[in-house]
Amino acid sequence: MEEILTSLSTYGYFILAYYSLGGGMLALIGAGILSSLGKMDIAASILIATTANAVGDNLLFYLARTNKEAVQKYLKKHKRKIAWTNLLMRRYGWMAVFLQKYIYGVKTLVPIVMGLTRYDMRKFTILNIPASIIWGLVVGLISYYFSDFVRNLAG
Repeated sequence: MEEILTSLSTYGYFILAYYSLGGGMLALIGAGILSSLGKMDIAASILIATTANAVGDNLLFYLARTNKEAVQKYLKKHKRKIAWTNLLMRRYGWMAVFLQKYIYGVKTLVPIVMGLTRYDMRKFTILNIPASIIWGLVVGLISYYFSDFVRNLAG
């Protein structure tokens, strides 16, 4: 078990960065738990996850904007999620950028669907950066302090 934790603490930041490009909630929760165990640094984990998440969402938006035909081929299986994403965007507008960070199953579709529409890329980027920062702080700190709380409660 100690060998696995050492391996995760060694490669954890790379795994976190890679996984956060497309979502990253589980990776950030894992990094928060490992940080509470002293195997990773919570500030570095939040910074890496936040940066990768913002870059990943902007990349998805850009790819959808510039390669509409290629992207639409892959979305045929997800018609229900796309309809729900469009409803989310119509109902909440710019808040959809913030909300999508916490909804499993649509968090990668919102930037893609917004990229397929006429949504302004600068506006998306301006909204996405603070949304990623808030997401990183909320998920990272809750997982860090909650795992610390559970450990203290159990111990």
